[in-house]
Amino acid sequence: MKTELRSAPVRPGAASGTRPRPRVPSRFVPVLATFALFLATFGAGSLRYEGFASGQVVANLFIDNTFLIVLAVGMTFVILTGGIDLSVGSVVALSTMVTASGLQAGWPVPVVILAVLALGSVFGLLMGLVIHYFDIQPFIVTLAGMFLARGLCFVIDVESISIKNETFRDLATGIIELPGGVSITYGVVVALLVVAVAVYVLHQTRFGRTVYAVGGSESSAMLMGLSTARVKVGVYAISGFCSALGGLLFALYMLSGYGLHAVGMELQAIAAVVVGGTLLTGGAGYVLGSVIGVLMLGTIQTIISFEGTLSSWWTMIVVGVLLLVFIVMQRAILRRQARH
Repeated sequence: MKTELRSAPVRPGAASGTRPRPRVPSRFVPVLATFALFLATFGAGSLRYEGFASGQVVANLFIDNTFLIVLAVGMTFVILTGGIDLSVGSVVALSTMVTASGLQAGWPVPVVILAVLALGSVFGLLMGLVIHYFDIQPFIVTLAGMFLARGLCFVIDVESISIKNETFRDLATGIIELPGGVSITYGVVVALLVVAVAVYVLHQTRFGRTVYAVGGSESSAMLMGLSTARVKVGVYAISGFCSALGGLLFALYMLSGYGLHAVGMELQAIAAVVVGGTLLTGGAGYVLGSVIGVLMLGTIQTIISFEGTLSSWWTMIVVGVLLLVFIVMQRAILRRQARH
């Protein structure tokens, strides 16, 4: 009787004695692509313009975009759940108006700051409650919030209000010296603290894990016993808080309150988050990716400023192209995951 011998299956790379190369998880691809594009864009600017790669230029990317970084953090929470918040730019403008009018009326700076943060948080909370309990699309609710907040700005005053409070102006003009002759503002420190807290919340807390679960599949998250209602409402409260804080930083940057401040800033925040690798359908993305997205937009603006001959509208054109490319990339990744 003959015994049949069967050879063991050969793993890929076993015959040649080499190990298969580890593959980068698909969820990291958009973030890595954004980071590589940022490095390439910044490198191109460094080669073309003298002084572009200086430490102060890098610091200015943060100084000029502190408010947008904070807005992008709040928007990341919302988009991770599959939602959207169109009200953030209007809440920024409303926050500058409340700040300027409160200081003009003689309110202490701490009281003004607390009032603005409370206003933004409650505004976002109310929108979240309407979205969840009335089952209305976030686009519609936040669009209504956008018009409401912008209209309230002009109820306070139709003209620009200059901020003359000495304490507030000292905060606005104060700088922190870093090694190498580089200086940053207090707003940069606030923005980086917000980023650090957001990273911790999203990756080290039950709330953050539920945010990803809701974005991946809300029905599955409910079956797992996760508090989806608290998270769906909470992300809009977080976005409102970040919008109010962004408004305070914008008031420090502009030293004025005006109802036409931050027009279109909600689209910049959404663009930064999407370019930073967060899926519009929710469930995948990183705060650090959104920060890189903001820095990418800031680098484009800096290149246009160094060039001197280009219109600022070129920023919008380039951002539009980038947004389209990254949305197509997201779609391709989703289709690839569906096949596997």
